[in-house]
Amino acid sequence: MTNPWKILKNGIIDENPTFVQVIGMCPTLAVTTSAINGIGMGVATLAVLVCANVFVSLVRRVVPDMVRIPVYVILIASFATVVEFLLKAYFPALNEALGIYIPLIVVNCLILARAESFAGKNTVWPSFLDGLGMGLGFTLALGIIGVIREFLGAGTVFGLAVLPDMIPRTLLMILPPGAFITLGCLMAILNHLKEKKKA
Repeated sequence: MTNPWKILKNGIIDENPTFVQVIGMCPTLAVTTSAINGIGMGVATLAVLVCANVFVSLVRRVVPDMVRIPVYVILIASFATVVEFLLKAYFPALNEALGIYIPLIVVNCLILARAESFAGKNTVWPSFLDGLGMGLGFTLALGIIGVIREFLGAGTVFGLAVLPDMIPRTLLMILPPGAFITLGCLMAILNHLKEKKKA
């Protein structure tokens, strides 16, 4: 896969981490109570994913096979720490809202999976594009789930009121079961559209 658009499309649509591969579910279900939280988590993961992919691609030929996973984890942990410090310094409210899920980027299976399955086998440019595509796909998915849950649960989008007070809110949507319901409905819709397109 040397076509840049194909690699990006693969991460955003064809193999979307959330809706197709169903990986990285902890942050997907936990932090998407609002659009800002979802997109913030997505962008933080995107940054770590792109940097990890690039560096794994750079060191893949010099790291022995028997220690490659620990080396990948150390690289990922380093970038996750940098992202956490940047969030604490420049976006403290978002950092507070995302809480433990920022340090847990280190063990996000999406990042390690891309390092192992793609960056460890490809050169820097395709690895960068793969990280960007997968990160954008993850951010898009978390943003959509966050918008839906915030809209139905609080009547707001990005913190701005969009539903009048007379319309009741669905508190369930900003509680943990709301994440499962939203994700399940979105996956069902996407699978239906895929089947329809095939037919």
